[in-house]
Amino acid sequence: MTENAASKPARIIPCPQCRKPIQWRSDNPWRPFCSERCKLIDLGDWAAERHAIPAEPEDFNEEF
Repeated sequence: MTENAASKPARIIPCPQCRKPIQWRSDNPWRPFCSERCKLIDLGDWAAERHAIPAEPEDFNEEF
């Protein structure tokens, strides 16, 4: 008898915002967060520029 993806237990991961353990399941509408609240807190942090992806600044004055 072979196992399929539906019979495997969901992985447990910490919510990136509050660190509460949650199951990584496709039916979680807020994945990877535990709730809509944590998702919105994270979105607000990005909007307020408390999170950023490191990159080199671009020089828009440079001619091609």
